[in-house]
Amino acid sequence: MGIGWAITATLAAGMAVWGGIGYLVDRLVGTSRVFLAIGIVLGAAGGIYLVYLRYGKEKR
Repeated sequence: MGIGWAITATLAAGMAVWGGIGYLVDRLVGTSRVFLAIGIVLGAAGGIYLVYLRYGKEKR
């Protein structure tokens, strides 16, 4: 059960951090949630990649 929470936290943290960065870029540039959406997608992709690296590979 601990691994499931770790995976969930990794994905949520990636989306929150990169979404927050996208939000700040939107505020600086003056756009309306364009970079926020890009940040959330990048954060999700990065989180999935980190989960794959940590838990997806077989140990030899």
